[in-house]
Amino acid sequence: MSALRPLVILAGLLALWQAVVWSSGVAPYILPGPASVAEVLAQRWTSLLRHAGVTVAEVVLGLGFGTILGVASATLIASFRPMRRWLLPVLVVSQAIPVFALAPILTLWLGYGIASKVAMATLIIYFPVTSAFFDGLRRTEPGWIDLARTMNGGRLRTLLRLRVPAALPALASGLRVATAVAPIGAVVGEWVGASAGLGYLMLHANARMQVDVMFAALFVLGLFAVGLYFAVDRTLRWAIPWQPEEHA
Repeated sequence: MSALRPLVILAGLLALWQAVVWSSGVAPYILPGPASVAEVLAQRWTSLLRHAGVTVAEVVLGLGFGTILGVASATLIASFRPMRRWLLPVLVVSQAIPVFALAPILTLWLGYGIASKVAMATLIIYFPVTSAFFDGLRRTEPGWIDLARTMNGGRLRTLLRLRVPAALPALASGLRVATAVAPIGAVVGEWVGASAGLGYLMLHANARMQVDVMFAALFVLGLFAVGLYFAVDRTLRWAIPWQPEEHA
């Protein structure tokens, strides 16, 4: 039954979509029906896959770089108190300034290629990963740390063998959030300036009033985002088997 649940949900959403189109009588150039979008998917699947491949690469690279930077920053902040005065303001500024406002600047600096979009995705991913992992590191059970000190555990060994494993469930939560928002940075970057990608395709389809193409690109983007989330979630469940879970 669990394997059929996504198909049932998808079928229900498509039926609701079609019901809205029928009941509202809205023009196709404002809200096309599922059949029109499916026709575009069938006719332009090679173009959609080509643009999707670009966006996928941007998101995956951004997720990788954002995770590495976030884990490194959280480890430094938690391990060295003087670093907090330097890195915490950077962490706050990374969220205080809207990433959307930085998109034109990053495009100007890094060009219209993949680099600016990866940078956008990295900036969006950086905060949830850093904050979640830092919170996990500083909330390590004090009794465990006292036991490690009693057993002459060094600072580095305590960090690697005690604090990091204890903080991995918190990091997993941050990674799930980061995975859900990662496509935002790439797509916004493509809207500002790009030569390929689903965001680029949607922007040009909007200029030509090809609303069905926009919906087709959005559908492909949604499928990829959901698939990436569940892939990351399944990987995290496998990598952190000691994380407590509630089974309904």
